[in-house]
Amino acid sequence: MSAAPLVTTSPQSAADRLKKAADRLLRLGFAGVLLLLLAAPTALALNDGQQLVVESWRLVNQSYVDPDRFEEIHWKRLRQKALERSIQTSADAYEAIDAMLAPIGDPYTRLLRPADFLALKANTEGQVSGVGLQLGIPQDASSIVVIAPLEGSPAAQAGIGSGSALLSVDGIPTQELGLEATAARLRGPEGSSVLLVLKDPRGKPREVDLKRQRVNLQPVRQRLIERDGHRLGYLRITQFSEPVPQQVAEALEGLQDQGMEGLVLDLRNNSGGLVSAGLAVANALLDGGAIVETQNREGFSDAQQANRGQLYAGPMLTLVNGGTASASEILAGALQDDERSALLGSRTFGKGLIQTLIGLGGDGSGLAVTVARYLTPSGRDIQNLGIAPDRVLPQPEPFNPGGDQDTWLDLAVEQLNEHLSAA
Repeated sequence: MSAAPLVTTSPQSAADRLKKAADRLLRLGFAGVLLLLLAAPTALALNDGQQLVVESWRLVNQSYVDPDRFEEIHWKRLRQKALERSIQTSADAYEAIDAMLAPIGDPYTRLLRPADFLALKANTEGQVSGVGLQLGIPQDASSIVVIAPLEGSPAAQAGIGSGSALLSVDGIPTQELGLEATAARLRGPEGSSVLLVLKDPRGKPREVDLKRQRVNLQPVRQRLIERDGHRLGYLRITQFSEPVPQQVAEALEGLQDQGMEGLVLDLRNNSGGLVSAGLAVANALLDGGAIVETQNREGFSDAQQANRGQLYAGPMLTLVNGGTASASEILAGALQDDERSALLGSRTFGKGLIQTLIGLGGDGSGLAVTVARYLTPSGRDIQNLGIAPDRVLPQPEPFNPGGDQDTWLDLAVEQLNEHLSAA
């Protein structure tokens, strides 16, 4: 979305019109009006950077979920202050927009520079150009470590294993970068190279030069677990991107064809994504039940209901943790409130705000704007509170969900098997 061009005239044509108007006013005797007219500044066109600021202000002004907040922070004055800055480059404009949005106090309403906007859009589409490493921070926060390489990725082909510590990227220590900046540096143009220094779980250092490639994020993974005479489906959703609803439908169909008696749904470390994708998955598991109540900027509530019928109607349990956020909390809250599935694990993150992505125009930047807040079907506010599980599982939390030595998954399987045996 680009700003509409401002209609301007040349200084000469404006001056000519001003002189003609002055002559006419003098003939009519309006000397006082003439003084005001002569003092009026000549209209000047906004440059591209200033237009970017104005367009950002307009989009947030018409979309943000809490317009009452604008009165508290003198929102119109913030636009004027931003335009009073020297804005000659895109970088100047980005800094002005950041300063203008900061007083809102909502970290999710933010400017996305071109690279960030492109990366975020790629994540929602289920693909990204990088090396295929899922990263995390252990409980002692001593390092950034590899949770797992994605199947078929450059990292997997290089034999980088789970639990390896990532020490530096292109010579920059990851302790200085932090988790998000480290992940960002692993992404880049397809075919470009990145140098990693790692330490494997045994403490042996290793240097690896990887070429980035287009990586499927594999947001949906499934397998059949046969234990104690029962066949259980395991379905893990790591994010809600565009392909997820169809992939979930195919996974559920395949697991049922294999004789699945019960399902373990794993939403651990699913930080959200497209709300529409989360709603579609809830629709597949709920038989006409309530999914979520959305409140918009006018204060109106819109209750979302699932359609009648389910892709899977059998017993199920759902695993959640502190990394379960946003769209995945919508799904978890609906499953819990509708008594469709008990939740096991730890309290969820607590992100009850919904954003929309808006492109700003030719420079490739964009905005993420909070446009609504949501409540669970029973009216629980998730923002900053999260959802408490029905059963809290013991710490320490398994580091690699769905992998070897996943004690939480073992406990979920055990509880589901007991339910099936008692039925």
